Amino acid sequence: MRVLSIAATGMSAQQLNVEVIANNIANANSTGFKRSRAEFTDLLYQTERVHSIPNRDGQGAIPEGAELGLGTRLTAIRAINLQGPLANTGNRLDWAINGAGFFQVTGPDGEIMYTRSGAFNTNGNGELVTADGYRVEPAITVPAEATDVEVNSSGQVFARIPGQTEVQAIGQVTLASFVNPAGLEAAGGSLFRATEASGAAATGPAGENGLGVIQQCYLEESNVDPVKEITELISAQRAYELNSKIIQAADDMAGVVSKGLR
Repeated sequence: MRVLSIAATGMSAQQLNVEVIANNIANANSTGFKRSRAEFTDLLYQTERVHSIPNRDGQGAIPEGAELGLGTRLTAIRAINLQGPLANTGNRLDWAINGAGFFQVTGPDGEIMYTRSGAFNTNGNGELVTADGYRVEPAITVPAEATDVEVNSSGQVFARIPGQTEVQAIGQVTLASFVNPAGLEAAGGSLFRATEASGAAATGPAGENGLGVIQQCYLEESNVDPVKEITELISAQRAYELNSKIIQAADDMAGVVSKGLR
């Protein structure tokens, strides 16, 4: 019976949908995390009766045919790149992007990767790094004698040195943007890498060419809305249960048929 395989694809789809929702909720407190949404499409159709053919020789065409869908499948897990709320942390090395763009960091294999998480620190050499120790690009080194670090909205970084009346410029934060940010490949650790689908990175100072501005002492929180996720979880659970009941009903129908043939 085709109904069994059709309902099975529905159960599989809703199980995956629940897994996506679970990942969203699990990362509700992950800095810079963007919620995802599972998207599905219908499978191939089996034609029972062809439409648009003449009903008799030389007569009008049949207005409607009969096409039976064979279930559903996953097409994409789309990242919803909406701005998350900004939280004041008071930490001078916590920077948030208010608007579009990504920070650039040097990944584990030396490749340039991208992140929205601006929870930075300094390593033993004074270089600005992520929480996992990946260096921010372009490299910014904070002098050992610096008592404070300041960054303005356009990403210019300054250090305050004892005995000097003027702050010392030590670097410029360069942000990256993409034609299709949803096409970035998630690498874990709040990092992304560019792909052919995302397009090449276009870089520039913060606040220019559509890029967001930098806000010091702030972090971008996850854009996950727990209430919405719970609502979608209930909907997915109900859909899973309905597909399960269809399989049960099909099994009962098959049982009736088998009994009638005995």
